[in-house]
Amino acid sequence: MKKIFSLLIIVSILLACKKVPLTDRRQMNAIPNSELNASSYASYNQVLEESTLSNNTQQVEMVKRVGERIKVAVEQHLKENNLGDATEGFEWEFNLLEENIVNAWCMPGGKVAFYEGILPICKDEAGIAVVMGHEVAHAITKHGGERMTQALAQQLGGMALSLALSQQPEQTQALAMAAYTGGSTILGVLPFSRLHESEADELGIKFMALAGYDPATAPEFWKRMKAQSEGAPPEFLSTHPSNDTRIEDLNKLLPVAKEYYAKSNKVSNNPIPNLSSITNSSSSEVKSATKAKFKLEIDNK
Repeated sequence: MKKIFSLLIIVSILLACKKVPLTDRRQMNAIPNSELNASSYASYNQVLEESTLSNNTQQVEMVKRVGERIKVAVEQHLKENNLGDATEGFEWEFNLLEENIVNAWCMPGGKVAFYEGILPICKDEAGIAVVMGHEVAHAITKHGGERMTQALAQQLGGMALSLALSQQPEQTQALAMAAYTGGSTILGVLPFSRLHESEADELGIKFMALAGYDPATAPEFWKRMKAQSEGAPPEFLSTHPSNDTRIEDLNKLLPVAKEYYAKSNKVSNNPIPNLSSITNSSSSEVKSATKAKFKLEIDNK
């Protein structure tokens, strides 16, 4: 019986192995897109319900404009590479949340959120494109499903993933939230998360270039982020590459990204309006324990 069970696990793992669009990296993703997106949309809507959407019309419009431009460019690029199904079932959404947190994230299916607190570091429209390209890349590469598969395998043992999704919805929803937003534990998961971040950087700089934003902005953004994040944890205990590693890697990627940019319809790089309205303290209160939980899990995406 043990041999049969072990064989079933091996077969399941092999069936779950897929290639990441545009990078061809092998990933284990056993979560069906329909299940993944449905869970993602429910989580995203809950975050929106427990948050305050920004009422700064000009900033909201800029975030949405950048998101739409990158979405259109990426979907066209995927079609040209016979990968149009990579965004099948996506319901793209780009929202700006009224809270002074230096963060942004993307859930499966194209659900993106920016916090007002990251806008001063973005500084301009191209800076928003750096972050947006990175977050869209997380969705295209199905990183959320890959993380969730790993988290479920670790925490639910030999239980079939489909059974876990149907019989333990609260537990799997909590794991999903952590998977979507970068929550993890030190043993085994953190190096994988750094891999995801580097992969999203690699594709993100290309995505912003395809949309007509100068990719040379990317290393400059991370230099500003480095200046903002003095005292950050060492790289080996972080879900992200160090800022220095990130800047070095992005500079290496610039020649290829510039080739995409040269062929794109260039976009004027407008400064983000009304940055003085974002103060050093949160502009909205945490309305419930649920929101506080989401803030903790989403932070440092």
